[in-house]
Amino acid sequence: MADLAFPLATNLIEKLGSFASEQICLAWGVKADLKKLQRTMSTIKDVLLDAEQKQAHNQQIRSWLRQLKDVFLDAEDLLDEFECEALRREVVETFRGTTGKVRRFFSRSNPIAFRLRVGHEIKEIRERLDELKSNKAIFDSLTSIDHHGGGGDHHERPFVPASKVIGRQYQKKQIVNLLVEQGDDDGNSNNKVSVIPIVGIGGLGKTTLAKWVYDDKRVVGHFELRMWQSVPVDFELTRLTRLILGSALDTEISDKLTLDQLQGRLREALKDKKFLLVLDDVWNHDALKWSQLRDLLTEGAKSGSKILVTTRSTAVAEIMGTIPANINLEFLSDKDSVSLFVECAFKEGHEKEYPNLFEMGKDIVRKCGGVPLAVKTLGSQLYSKTDEREWKLVRDSEIWELKQEDDGHILPALRLSYTRLPPHLRQCLAYCCHLRKDRTQYTSYALIRYWMAHGILDQSRAHGNMELEDIGELYFKDLWARSFFQNVTDYGMYYDFDMHDLIHDLVQSVAQGECFTVKSANTKDISENVRHLTFLEAGLNVSTTMQKLNKVRTITADIRDIDESFMCTCFSRFKYLRVLQLPTCSLQVLPSSIGSLKHLRYLDLSFNKAITKLPNAICRLQSLQALHVDGCENLEEWPREISKLISLTSLCLTTKQTNFTKNGVGCLKSLRFLSIIACSNLISLPRETSYLASLRNLWISECEQLDLGNIKYQGTPLKLQKLFIGQLPRLVALPEWFQGAANALQVLTIAKCKNLEALPEWLESFTSLTKLVLYSCQKLSSLPEGMRSLTSLRELVIDDCPKLERRYKRDIGEDWPKISHVPHVSFRLVY
Repeated sequence: MADLAFPLATNLIEKLGSFASEQICLAWGVKADLKKLQRTMSTIKDVLLDAEQKQAHNQQIRSWLRQLKDVFLDAEDLLDEFECEALRREVVETFRGTTGKVRRFFSRSNPIAFRLRVGHEIKEIRERLDELKSNKAIFDSLTSIDHHGGGGDHHERPFVPASKVIGRQYQKKQIVNLLVEQGDDDGNSNNKVSVIPIVGIGGLGKTTLAKWVYDDKRVVGHFELRMWQSVPVDFELTRLTRLILGSALDTEISDKLTLDQLQGRLREALKDKKFLLVLDDVWNHDALKWSQLRDLLTEGAKSGSKILVTTRSTAVAEIMGTIPANINLEFLSDKDSVSLFVECAFKEGHEKEYPNLFEMGKDIVRKCGGVPLAVKTLGSQLYSKTDEREWKLVRDSEIWELKQEDDGHILPALRLSYTRLPPHLRQCLAYCCHLRKDRTQYTSYALIRYWMAHGILDQSRAHGNMELEDIGELYFKDLWARSFFQNVTDYGMYYDFDMHDLIHDLVQSVAQGECFTVKSANTKDISENVRHLTFLEAGLNVSTTMQKLNKVRTITADIRDIDESFMCTCFSRFKYLRVLQLPTCSLQVLPSSIGSLKHLRYLDLSFNKAITKLPNAICRLQSLQALHVDGCENLEEWPREISKLISLTSLCLTTKQTNFTKNGVGCLKSLRFLSIIACSNLISLPRETSYLASLRNLWISECEQLDLGNIKYQGTPLKLQKLFIGQLPRLVALPEWFQGAANALQVLTIAKCKNLEALPEWLESFTSLTKLVLYSCQKLSSLPEGMRSLTSLRELVIDDCPKLERRYKRDIGEDWPKISHVPHVSFRLVY
């Protein structure tokens, strides 16, 4: 991440300016030191943009930037000490009624010794910066480039719909014909289920073409069951069978089921059905693994079922395919490439208004070598930009001359797209290096919290009264608009998305040695400056390696059975840890030493079903912003002093309790996101209502005994913007206290509430509501009479609500006029 020095320097200079004026710095006598450090950083920052542009062809500058960035990160760790101390003092001040207890609880080392240590570290960082600055051969060769920030660079770009997929019409028609018109045995009587491979290098649009085919009306009408599954690289049969079964049943399948159980359920799901299964991005060259899966899929399947495979490998296609010739994707023609570029780079019809830009665009397209991903990404970068200088910088960039990888021009084109991002978006994309390539879906919720935890969301760039989560969503949408994220699905509260393999490769190349996946066999390759670690196993070699590291900021463990010694080592070695992710690790006890991680901002303990309590030491984590204990179904004891988590903005929980304890969750005044899931014993929400005042998003589901009506809220109007209610059998009517969100609520989703009969008439006062989703509420028979008062409503989804569907069906339902003003109304009746 050497080219992230500029945004790092910008953030640090802003922090230094604010800290130097705070009372805590005056008390410690470090104000002058901080001011000197700020001046030094400002001088260096002035030439960083030039250095980042020149590093591609200059190894010395690249090494200089890498060293500089390491100093900046160490400086950030130091400055965060001031934030931690300020938060500690806030806790002491807030809870001064129990001052003695609080001071003992948040005890620190001798303040004089602490001041001396901080002063020494500031001096050391200044000396390291001065040494780098004194490198005349580099520093004097760089010039200052004016930069006006990046906040105003955000733009809404229209996405290219499937109907406008360019240059693949012939292949689409060919595949659709193979799927719906060809005979059941496609000329080969040995194959009951035919397999059609789509083959091509990365970035040619194999997945896009497959999705276009998958959603074709002829295909949808031809098959009784359609399934889509991105295939893990290892092609491990148990995992892949579970994923395909989940796709068939449209639900998540427990990982406790054995292979025999999974196979039995999958056979039952496919029995006597004509199905289409898309296996996306297959890498497996093992014919035995494929034959095991093939035999499972064909057993009992109805003749005429088809499997569509996308792969980069002709060897994979030969192993799996049953048709005489594969669907081989070639590079786009120049004409089609230009058409795709125009769709992405210009507003509709505007290319004619800018003939010079159009001609430069054709030059850029030729350098993309007919690879759609490259064309689309660069075109998205230039969307709505009319300054010819920006287009020339892309066309004439030296990055095109870099050594090209196996995928032709694709890496230089993507590298160029990355370098043209505003600094804040470059930083956010680089921090996607922790997203594992073998995971097919990610959520915007987790990614944005990750960005927040690492302090890379800049509130000074916000417009109006925006929270950090809002800024994160803005950045997420911007990266999506620029084609760095794909296959995005809007679930109201969050987005699901994935990244193309080549974007993954780009991000990893940017991260260099900062992000590392640890296995016992590769621990020798790890850099001492690594900041983000993913553990796939824990053992003696791993523990020995951890003893050599001390700058780690992220720990993610994908280990089924994690031991206490592993955690204790993490807690003792990595004092600057910001993110700790230990989901589904079979944890039984969380060591109390976690309380020493004063920089920790994101803690994920989800689906550790053996945990029964959290240590009270967790309440020392005054920097903690996000806590996930959802899926911890045996958690029955919450820390007594959880209200001291004054920075906590996001809480996802499952509890075995029947009631929340007094002075607990209900007293968390900074909460903006609260998720209460699968609490089978819970009968009521927290008695205290302090948490409601700041809440923006509320998700409540799978709580069989829960009564939402216990709250008597009479405070200021709620700020609640998004609300999800699901699988609450005791819900007969929406509770009255929801009316407090009448002016704020934008998205309301009600799902699988089997006893809900009607929506209240007061819902018509929700003038900010833009989206209403009603799913599988079988008794729900009517909408409020005043639906036309919902003037902001843009989308209404009625899914598997048969009584509503009959009354509100477009044009023919008796109550259709009530909702005819809504631009997007959709129905789906599940029989």
